[in-house]
Amino acid sequence: MLTDPEVHATTPQQGKTNLSGRLGTGAIVFMVIAAAAPLTVVGGNVPLAIAGGPGAGAPVGFALASLVLLVFAVGFVTMTPHVPQAGAFYAYATRGLGDRVGVGTAAVALVAYTAVQVGVYGYLGWAVNDVLHTFGGPSLPWWVWALAALGVVALLGYRHIDLSSKVLGVALVLEIAVVLVLDAGIFARGGAHGVDVESFTPHAAFSGPLGVAVLFAVTGFIGFEATAVFRDEARDPERTIPRATYLAVLIIGGFYTLSCWALVLAAGTEDAPAVAQKTLDGQGNMLMDTAQAYVGTALRDVMQVLLLSSLFACVLSFHNVIARYTFTLARKDLLPARLGVVHPRHHSPSVSSVVQTVTALVLVVCCAVAGLDPLVSVFGSMAGVATVGMILLMLITSIAVVAFFARNARLASGKVWQTRIAPVLAVAGLLTALWLVFSNFTLVTGVGVGASAVLGVIPFLAFVAGLVRGDRGARGRG
Repeated sequence: MLTDPEVHATTPQQGKTNLSGRLGTGAIVFMVIAAAAPLTVVGGNVPLAIAGGPGAGAPVGFALASLVLLVFAVGFVTMTPHVPQAGAFYAYATRGLGDRVGVGTAAVALVAYTAVQVGVYGYLGWAVNDVLHTFGGPSLPWWVWALAALGVVALLGYRHIDLSSKVLGVALVLEIAVVLVLDAGIFARGGAHGVDVESFTPHAAFSGPLGVAVLFAVTGFIGFEATAVFRDEARDPERTIPRATYLAVLIIGGFYTLSCWALVLAAGTEDAPAVAQKTLDGQGNMLMDTAQAYVGTALRDVMQVLLLSSLFACVLSFHNVIARYTFTLARKDLLPARLGVVHPRHHSPSVSSVVQTVTALVLVVCCAVAGLDPLVSVFGSMAGVATVGMILLMLITSIAVVAFFARNARLASGKVWQTRIAPVLAVAGLLTALWLVFSNFTLVTGVGVGASAVLGVIPFLAFVAGLVRGDRGARGRG
């Protein structure tokens, strides 16, 4: 049952009112897919997967990543009715593996989400400047546009979640629609040499390192698990969260696989790797050039503008997720109690939202003062940290599912696939994904081996720090 919307908290002591809302499956799916920034992934990750992976067989990498995450989702949603609090990975890890591991998981989540948000601010600042330059506008430093976007995110994040969901919904529909129009144009015209399924044959899939395609596909799913973060604001959590999770994985995975296949067909199965490589070399843009060739200049220009809304929707979604993580941790006395206060009018985690804004502001300013490149040094490196962090989080969660149902055999009765087989398969798949990430980590970060090693270890250090914090907290309570 939802909390009475008229009940609210004004002080930390009074602040035990839960967040409230009536988000349905569609609204949550919108926010989760928006975090994945589908247009950004199609324009960035897909060329990387084609050029560095198996070329025309890259769509198989996206299909395999979708399968791994779908298997992960089985255990995740099966445990959902037994996790009566928001907090996503933190809540699941705590329930299955105990408080100490839960705190470690929360630390990883905060680091991963904060990293990807700051990275996207860098990408957004660069993209705004690039689009304005294309249309003859002024050229300003990337951080000017990043800070402007941060201000709007701060305003929306402070208010009720329904407002953010509406903004994200509009942005998401537009960006997916424009790519689907391009996909339809490619299929209608038969691509470069006709429509075929060569991309899905073993010959194409194993013509190059398939693992690289899986790697960049996995990075395109960051944020899909945030369905559980909005538990307290969902209309019917026990039904809404599982539906939203499955839909998010299926929609994102299907969209990526279809669009990757379409771009391969547009370039031609033989020429696709070379066309994608030009994007990486800065000599072209696979997505925009394809739009120009198949649907015309007008749609290409619209797509360029919608790339900006895609990136904005991404940072807004992550802002909301991080604010709710800190809110939940404050309610568990793991962070200052003030962060667990609900706004009396907006019914939002307003203090946590402000703190998240300040954190992002400080990090963006530090990047600007250091003169970091917005794409390589800011987006690339932060995306690397986030990718490792998110795989680690899903791995811990899958282990937590197995442990929880092993201790509660009665709850697992008749659900061997959901509580045993699927979570174990997810662990195997995620370990493989983690190995793929570290084997090709410099491709993600865009920096050298030494710097990449430092970035890759950050999520593990966060986990250890959380374990130590959780251990001290347990001794203090004892």
